[in-house]
Amino acid sequence: MEVVASAPAKVILFGEHFVVYGEPAIVLAIDKRAYAKVQLRQDKKLQMSSKNLKLTVCYENDVLKIRNGNEKEAKFKFKPVKVAVDKVFEKYGQYVGLDIEIESNVPVAAGLGSSAAVAASVTAAVSALLNVEMSKEDVFRITYEAEKVVHGTPSGIDPAISTFGGALLFQKDTGFQSLDVKMKIPLVVGDTGVIRTTRFQVEKVRNLKKRYPQLVKPIFLAAREIVLRAVEALKENDLETLGELMNINHALLYGLGVSDESLEWLINAARKAGALGAKLTGAGGGGCMIALARNQELEKVLEAIQSAGGTPFIARKTDEGVKIERK
Repeated sequence: MEVVASAPAKVILFGEHFVVYGEPAIVLAIDKRAYAKVQLRQDKKLQMSSKNLKLTVCYENDVLKIRNGNEKEAKFKFKPVKVAVDKVFEKYGQYVGLDIEIESNVPVAAGLGSSAAVAASVTAAVSALLNVEMSKEDVFRITYEAEKVVHGTPSGIDPAISTFGGALLFQKDTGFQSLDVKMKIPLVVGDTGVIRTTRFQVEKVRNLKKRYPQLVKPIFLAAREIVLRAVEALKENDLETLGELMNINHALLYGLGVSDESLEWLINAARKAGALGAKLTGAGGGGCMIALARNQELEKVLEAIQSAGGTPFIARKTDEGVKIERK
């Protein structure tokens, strides 16, 4: 018997970095997904493999053995997955042997929530295989625990969007609010190919905020106003306003020092090709940017990003969060 589950990637439309300090952010699930296939083993070993990363590990009595790939990378990539599996085992009441195969079409370390999508899909697949009753809130909480291993003190955005899908308004003190977005939001995502860590970029903003509190304060107020106006634009299906707000949001992030040359090349190329708006998404310092364009301009914007050195793909909003694909 095997179970396959999947969970979506995400883009942050508005509010990254500011969200760490209690400001609101808008996050969108996109139609790129991570898949986890889980099977029972006859022994008590836990074997995990990633097709994309060409890594395989095996835990035997909690001792890690590397079967394939770089040891340091394998330890780092599978540690959050192991946390998720252990949490499901706690609910199940015992440890069993499992084969877990992960396959993802989400770019890694690019700000698209790859690790959360993997953790959510693994959590759902393992619990379904073992017939452990698991609500979406349970999946979210376990995925959040797994994300702590990756990001230290994550905002909770990635686990939430991978679990629930759709569009969410998130604020630290009030949590998540589902946005009933009817519009399609046609996006081109451009991957710079520059790998960076969220932790480093968050520290950069924290240090700047400490050094120049009075200068940074109005930037944060502007970021809040952008999100509030964007919520209205989404309700009114107003693509033009969304694009303008994306451009302003990116300018604020640039001012905080979290953009870089690789992102600026792609953002400028997208705007010149007719994008209504373009900005970095996620932590910055590399990773991905997003461009909003009308349907008829999508291919043109995609080609421009490609010509500027990025790896682009067209992304659409998906309302499907974590789900069982087959059982």
